[in-house]
Amino acid sequence: MDGVPPPSVTDVLENRRLTVVFQPIVDLATLRVFAYETLLRCQGYSSPVNLIEAAAKEHLTGRLGRLIRESAVAGCPDHPLFINIDPTEFDEGWLVRPDDPIFTHDHTIHLEITEGVPLSHYRHCHGVLHEIRRRGAKVAVDDLGAGYSNLKYIADLEPEIVKIDIGLVKNLHQNPRMRVLVETIVEMCERLGAKVIAEGIETTDELKAVADCGVHYGQGYLIARPHAIPPKIDAGSLLKVVQPA
Repeated sequence: MDGVPPPSVTDVLENRRLTVVFQPIVDLATLRVFAYETLLRCQGYSSPVNLIEAAAKEHLTGRLGRLIRESAVAGCPDHPLFINIDPTEFDEGWLVRPDDPIFTHDHTIHLEITEGVPLSHYRHCHGVLHEIRRRGAKVAVDDLGAGYSNLKYIADLEPEIVKIDIGLVKNLHQNPRMRVLVETIVEMCERLGAKVIAEGIETTDELKAVADCGVHYGQGYLIARPHAIPPKIDAGSLLKVVQPA
């Protein structure tokens, strides 16, 4: 209801008032599921960002992140996962605890870090990233192309995955200059050892366009909306879009 304050972050944590949903990421060569991204939901908060900001003010992002990772691994035990990490978590030590759920998951975990965080903070995080990578987790840079983009992140972080923002994907089939940009990003990432995910695919034309640009993986409402149970994909139907007879 309007005017009702959201629950405290402590209440959310102690009573496990959050849920996670899963959105598939598909391999654009086969249109089969590559992994699922974990997305946060919490009743009383208008967006996950608001909950994370509240947790940061109370120095609780580490505990919040731990609960999200527990929920993600429990809810999707049979597939690789992408899990968003708020940069303030690197200051609290939770990620490198040996009993963290990401180290017990039977499939690859990619930790997503938004490209919009100041580069100075990334330098502070390198020790943590080195440790979690040593234990098998991988790194994805999120939102490349959203707002001010600093390509030095890609060189410094050496991510295995780069996710390009919906702003580069929307109506890509109608914008030849944008197609050149996306093709160039894909080539650059490949030369740096990273593969590319296109986010926000909403139409068959966009799906075909990102595939034609050489993008490796795709994600968006056209493929499937987020759901509490990881959605299954009809690869045959999508394949007809990307590789018409």
